[in-house]
Amino acid sequence: MYPVFYAQFLKDKRKPLLILTFIGLSILATLIFGNSAWQTNTTVSVFASGPNAEEIEQKWVKLLNKDNENTEYVISEEGEAREQVREGKRDVAILLMEQDYRLITASDMPNIQLIEQEVHKVFTEEAQLQAIAGSANTAELREEIDRYLEKPPLTVNTKSVNGGELTSHNMGTQLLFGFTLFIAMFTIGFKVNGINADKVSGVWNRLNLSPVSKTNMYTGHLLYSFFIGFFQMAAVFLIFEYVMNYEIGPLSIILTIAAVFTLSSVSLAMLVAGFTKTPEKFNMVYPSVIPLIPIISGVYVPPGVMDNPVFTFFADLFPMGYAVEAMMDAALFGAGWSEILLPVSLMMLIAVIYMGIGINLGERGRR
Repeated sequence: MYPVFYAQFLKDKRKPLLILTFIGLSILATLIFGNSAWQTNTTVSVFASGPNAEEIEQKWVKLLNKDNENTEYVISEEGEAREQVREGKRDVAILLMEQDYRLITASDMPNIQLIEQEVHKVFTEEAQLQAIAGSANTAELREEIDRYLEKPPLTVNTKSVNGGELTSHNMGTQLLFGFTLFIAMFTIGFKVNGINADKVSGVWNRLNLSPVSKTNMYTGHLLYSFFIGFFQMAAVFLIFEYVMNYEIGPLSIILTIAAVFTLSSVSLAMLVAGFTKTPEKFNMVYPSVIPLIPIISGVYVPPGVMDNPVFTFFADLFPMGYAVEAMMDAALFGAGWSEILLPVSLMMLIAVIYMGIGINLGERGRR
């Protein structure tokens, strides 16, 4: 086992560019997508058309900006708003009408769904107030409700499971974990593919004639793949924790989850290597499948957005969703060892099943 492990280490020692590139990509992707999309306020252009355009704009922009801290709705000229969306400077603009609205967008970014929910909520509340007041003038009724709610007869306080303050979901942290795990899967896959490369080149057969057993050859390859994948993730997490001062939760729990995820990812790569059998086929199949995993696992969107039962079923077959969920629970809600036990156990189950099937498939074609 040790000679095989050391041989893989010497390969990366001579050419460390691949590992350093993947570590850099993990950090760069998180900084670009995590900070730009979720940690800044969003500005949305609104406009109306027709003879009452100014009146409609003034009415709805006031209601849309009321009690809204994350999104600012600003009145713009229709041509300017449409051009900004067309050129990609803004994700969405809103055409306002007296009783309805239309979203103007050229993309399907996740934050568009959040904006649509905010706008839909405001229009629904206004429609309910108009139904209660019996007219379109709801200003007096709205003021009366606001005065009533200043001293409500019943108040509800929401707390976390541990009794502390409820922490809001942080998409920047979720993307940090998601991109780190996603890019590490590529590193792990390319290392596991070394087994197929050795078999095709004949190195595997020559090693069979040496004192190194087949079990030790598999163990050396897979253990090194685990080591390099975990090293990459640990390096990224340590850089974010101690250099960039990100809050990523208790490091011991995060690294434990990362270790189990690495083991599952090695097994997943071994499964793909088992049925592809050649490095060329592996390089076609693996990079085509892996980018789909964070999408169907809902890593790029807030919780609850990805509720398609088909996607949920396929997401449960891969370890990424379990790992990100456990890391987010630890980072945001202070989950301890007992709370992460279920996702960790499921990842271990995936690791055992995929590893057994993968090695069996790889050996079956060689008999």
